[in-house]
Amino acid sequence: MAAFAYTAVDPSGKTVKGIAEASNAAAARQSLRARQLLPVSVEPTTARRGAPALRRTKSVSIRALTLVTRQLATLIGSGISVEQSLKTVADQSDKPATSTLLLNLRSAVLDGRSFAQALGDYPQTFGDYYRASVAAGESSGQLGRVMDLLSGFVETRAKNRQTVQLALLYPAILAVVSLAVIVALLTFVVPDIVRVFTARGAELPFLTRALIAVSDFINQWGLVTLAAIVAMILATGAVLRRPAVRLRWHRLLARAPVTRTFVLKANAAQFAGTLSTLIVSQVPLTDALEAAAQTVPNLYIRARVQAASARVREGTALSRALAEADIFPPMLIAMVASGEAGGVLGATLTRAAEDQARDLNALVAALVALVEPAVLLLMGGIVMLLVLSILLPIVNLNNLVS
Repeated sequence: MAAFAYTAVDPSGKTVKGIAEASNAAAARQSLRARQLLPVSVEPTTARRGAPALRRTKSVSIRALTLVTRQLATLIGSGISVEQSLKTVADQSDKPATSTLLLNLRSAVLDGRSFAQALGDYPQTFGDYYRASVAAGESSGQLGRVMDLLSGFVETRAKNRQTVQLALLYPAILAVVSLAVIVALLTFVVPDIVRVFTARGAELPFLTRALIAVSDFINQWGLVTLAAIVAMILATGAVLRRPAVRLRWHRLLARAPVTRTFVLKANAAQFAGTLSTLIVSQVPLTDALEAAAQTVPNLYIRARVQAASARVREGTALSRALAEADIFPPMLIAMVASGEAGGVLGATLTRAAEDQARDLNALVAALVALVEPAVLLLMGGIVMLLVLSILLPIVNLNNLVS
C-alpha cells in the first residue's frame, strides 16, 4: 500500500483534494470513482523506496509532531499494531501533510521495514533522539512504553522552545527596528547635516568625522558588504556540513572556556535523559548506551560517549567509563555510580537527568534574560554616539558665532 495525493471533482463540480491509500495509482483512481469522484490527478507522495529525504510531503510542525506522538503512544501502548496505529492517527488528522506522512510511514512498515527505519526517511521531522528511541524500543519489545516516554519528551521540548521564542521575540524586534533606524539615519540624514556643516566652514570633531566615514561606507559599499556577509554565512554552513570540519568545530565548542559550560550541560542533559528513558523502559544497557550516544548533538562528545559504550561492552562499569570520557559533570558520574551500586540505575539516572535539565533550563533562562538589557545597552550606545556626533558640531558653530 502507498499514499497518493489526488485532485478530483465531485458530482456538484467542486474540486476536492486529499490523500488516498492504494496499491498503485490505478487502484487509487478506481477507489475515487467508487466514491463518485472524478480524478483529475493522482500522484505518489513519496519518491522511490530508499530515497534519502521526503520530497513531496511538507514538513510537520512541532505541535503536530507532539500530538501524533501522544496518539501513537496511546494506541501502541494499548496493544494495537504499528501499522494500524499509523492508519488510525492518519484518518483522524485534519492536516494533509500529517496524514501523508503517517500513510507513507505505514506503507514502509507494510513493505517489511521496521518503524525506526521508516522514520529514517524523514530526518528533518524525526530527529536522532526520536529514531534511536524507537529503534531501542522495537529491539527490546517495549515500544509502547518508549513511545509514551518519548511523547513526554517531545511535549517538554515544544514547551521549552516556545518559552525561549517568546522571551527572545521582543529583543529581536527591538534590534531589527533599531538597526533599520540607524541605517536610515546614516544613509539619508547624516549626509544632509554634513553638507550644512561643511558649507559654514566648521571644523568637525573626530566623532563626527568617524560617523561621516561610516555613512559614506554604507552608501557606497552597503549592499556589497551585505552580499559578502550572506555569502560568508552560506559558505560557512557548507563547510561545516563536512563531517571532519564539523567534528573539529564541535571539539572547539566543547573545549573553549566561553562555550564549554553550556555545551557540556546541554549534551549531558540530552544523554542522561535518553539513557534514563531507555533503561526505565527495560532496554538492555549496551543497547541503551548505543542509542543514547546517537542522540548527543555534539559530534566530539558523541565520539567520547561511543568510546565509553565500547568500554561498557568490554565489562567496565558505566560510571568508570563515563569518568574516563571526561565530558560529564562529576555529579552525574557520582549518581550513576550510586545507582549501579544500589541496583537502581534507571531511577537514579532519571533523577540525574532531571537535575541536569534543571541546571540547563536555569542557564538558558539566565542567558535569555541578559539578551534584552544587552540589546538595549548596545542600541542605546549607538544612538548616543549618533546624537553626540551631530550635536558636537552644532555646539562648535554656536561658539564660533558667540
